[in-house]
Amino acid sequence: MFALGACSRSKEPAVSETTPPSQPAGKTVFDTQLKALDKAKAVQGVVDQQKVDADKKVKEQEEGGG
Repeated sequence: MFALGACSRSKEPAVSETTPPSQPAGKTVFDTQLKALDKAKAVQGVVDQQKVDADKKVKEQEEGGG
């Protein structure tokens, strides 16, 4: 009986869809995690660039020495 009652209700929007966030952007409990993620992305960019440079040097050595 309860299952039928739950199915017959119209879908109500979730709370997050109807109410604005209570905290301004940038002032959340996740700030430290987001900053750490941004740092990790920056470090990954540096590592990727170093790999490209190293691959380029290896390719130049192979062409020059082979």
